[in-house]
Amino acid sequence: MTKTIHTVSTLALILTLAACAPIVRRTPPAGATQAEVTARLGKPNAVYPQADGSRIFEYTGQPMGQFQYMAHIGADGRLLSYEQVLTNEKFAEIQVAHWNKEDVLRHVGHPAEVMRSRLDEGEIWSYRYKDQGVWDSMMNVDFNRRGVVLRVFQSADPLRDERFRGL
Repeated sequence: MTKTIHTVSTLALILTLAACAPIVRRTPPAGATQAEVTARLGKPNAVYPQADGSRIFEYTGQPMGQFQYMAHIGADGRLLSYEQVLTNEKFAEIQVAHWNKEDVLRHVGHPAEVMRSRLDEGEIWSYRYKDQGVWDSMMNVDFNRRGVVLRVFQSADPLRDERFRGL
């Protein structure tokens, strides 16, 4: 009986880890070629060409994950950096009244949710993330009808906040 429980527990652990395998990615080293980056991380969800010939590869965890990674590939085809971009620091870099939707996409990638905004008939893009690495939150980027950032604001994640259960 004990051996059966141990076997079932081991099998459950293996299946759990296998289910997480696509999420857990081995970070490629700086200087890795584009081919090495895609061999380790897979095909990016989006690619953003830059004016200098470099590219940004988006590896999304949205809509339900709380992570999003960007791989910066230089014009020479080598990895410059690979970082988790759904952080307070990265959101703070978004420039209100200056950035547009394309700027936000290149900076933090695609959102988990897009809603119509009553304010200036625009859109609100919402990103699931861990505020300070602890609190389940949404960072929201509000755009006007021309696609320019009006404001950036934080809210609770209604899917993970007990206060929203049953609503």
